[in-house]
Amino acid sequence: MKILQVLQKNLVWSIPGFMLAGIIYGNYCNSSVLKAGILPFTFLMVYPMMVNLNLKKVFSKGDTKLQIITQVINFGIIPFLGLLIGKIFFGNSPFIILGFLLTSLLPTSGMTISWTGFAKGNMPGAVKMTVIGLIMGSILAPFYLEIFVGAVIEIPLVKVFKQIAIIVFLPMVLGYATQQFLISKYGIKKYQTELKQKFPPISTLGVLSIVFIAMALKSKTIIAGPSLLFKYLFPLIILYSFNFLLSTIIGKYFFNRNDAIALVYGTVMRNLSIALAIAMTVFGENGSEIALIIALAYIIQVQAGAWYVKFTDFLFGPP
Repeated sequence: MKILQVLQKNLVWSIPGFMLAGIIYGNYCNSSVLKAGILPFTFLMVYPMMVNLNLKKVFSKGDTKLQIITQVINFGIIPFLGLLIGKIFFGNSPFIILGFLLTSLLPTSGMTISWTGFAKGNMPGAVKMTVIGLIMGSILAPFYLEIFVGAVIEIPLVKVFKQIAIIVFLPMVLGYATQQFLISKYGIKKYQTELKQKFPPISTLGVLSIVFIAMALKSKTIIAGPSLLFKYLFPLIILYSFNFLLSTIIGKYFFNRNDAIALVYGTVMRNLSIALAIAMTVFGENGSEIALIIALAYIIQVQAGAWYVKFTDFLFGPP
């Protein structure tokens, strides 16, 4: 468990490390055998995250303006931006465009709450954003994919809905059941202080395993053209830079400090775990190419989220 905690706290290094390990493995070993691990590791990635999800926050009152503006940015601006960037840089590569769309489509993650807490922002608001964003993203994702890329890529809508049910809603139900069982057996205090912290590192193991598998399946292509990684990184940096800039301006001029911080992390942090799961379970052989983009987005997102915490007092004033 301690090793997993170290990996979780150092995702900016552990993700590139597992990417490199996957590339090396795929170059020298038969990576096709790893495909059987995609669904189990996907479940391992998503289920622990759901155990700590506070579903009751969806029905809590207050901060209506904050939640509405957050989701307008999440679903009315950022997916279109990701799609536009994908088309500008990779107009003749529909699956790469799909990768950028997936990267920008599913908002919020556990890190939304963590980074908001580190920056001393509105934690209850961040929790609510995370739950609402996850549910809305899971419902809307198949329709966005069909509308935006369905003309050039066959989007198996039924399969997408089925996979989302398996990788999002089933773990959500099981996670909530696990949460309630632990609270009833050990009490809310022990759950909050001891048990709750044990689940995120397990989710990290799932993320790193999926990244490893995706890179192993794509290794031959990457080794044949290593410049491919830099070709994807630059557009991703543009995507995240614009997202941070837009959310910071809106937060600074329309909300108080705590709400502004929650809004930034509730719109910039994308749920790359779910995006990765959809890519690897729905799109077959092309999933590893999409996953490469998402894996690179992890590196940028974690690094940018950490650095932004250091500038929050400068941007929004002290707490």
